[in-house]
Amino acid sequence: MRTAEFVTPKHPDKMCDIISDTILDKFIEKDANARCTIQTMGGHGKVWITGEVGTTISISDDEIKDVVKDVSGVEDVTVHLIKVPEQFSNLASDQGIAIGYANTETPTRMPFEYELARGLARYIYNLYPVDGKVQVTVNGTCTRVVSSFQNTNTKDLEELIHTFFEQNSERLVGQKLTVMDTYCNPLGIWNVGGFDSDIGITGGQAVLDNYGPRIPIGCGLFSGKDGSKIDRSAAYMARKIAIDAVKKYRLMYALVELSYATGQEQPVQARIKGNDKGINVETGIKLYEVKNYDLSISGMVQVLKLNKPNFKQTSLWGHFGNGFIWDE
Repeated sequence: MRTAEFVTPKHPDKMCDIISDTILDKFIEKDANARCTIQTMGGHGKVWITGEVGTTISISDDEIKDVVKDVSGVEDVTVHLIKVPEQFSNLASDQGIAIGYANTETPTRMPFEYELARGLARYIYNLYPVDGKVQVTVNGTCTRVVSSFQNTNTKDLEELIHTFFEQNSERLVGQKLTVMDTYCNPLGIWNVGGFDSDIGITGGQAVLDNYGPRIPIGCGLFSGKDGSKIDRSAAYMARKIAIDAVKKYRLMYALVELSYATGQEQPVQARIKGNDKGINVETGIKLYEVKNYDLSISGMVQVLKLNKPNFKQTSLWGHFGNGFIWDE
């Protein structure tokens, strides 16, 4: 039995991710070497932007406020971004752990329960682009679905869930699944969502930004951080290594661990754990070396093209399994 959940881009946490990464893109567009850690918090008609930036260029508060308004509609915005000294904005690594994962369960090499939750959230959002959340539990070929969407009729939501699984489950996970139970808008139809109803924070959906609850996550949040932060660059590289390992060693899954020490460009640990007989990440483990990859920050930034402004796209529907360069 496996369970995963997903939220739409209008969920308060996701809007914070999108705002942080859109602002980051603006800095990277003007300065490919900009060093940024941008945090967003919003709720009940107010948004706060804070963090540190290391760059010679500037983005005006008005530009940042325009980003917030475009994403969330909120106009009451406080901006508090601090310029950091040059010696603190180089490419020396901080300490931390990055986890990468890939499998053979789905065409995207993501956990099957994760792809079902993400696919369902996207499917409903295409028709109802509002604040919403889904949760999918799979037991054999039977599924139970929990879903709440703003301004959405409960009966319509139930029909969309059944239609989605009838039309898409085989494409996403290779088999037909039957929806046994649905729990739609359990507290009733709700008309107030996003920052009007709740608070959000950058990184508040870190589990679904990664691989869902089955796979452990390593460093901190992704959004708002440029490629010089191992939270982002090493996590993306670990995903690429995991995909390569599944292919090279013919594994059912691969889990990659990269660990860094402050001030050291190369990781103090780099290993691949894999299994060629099943999907359980803790049994039947074989260890493989991580070879022929430049795991320095500068090397990862170059290989993964993390000095180009495309971070907003990663914040929308998960950072893995969406056709990014580290998914190839």
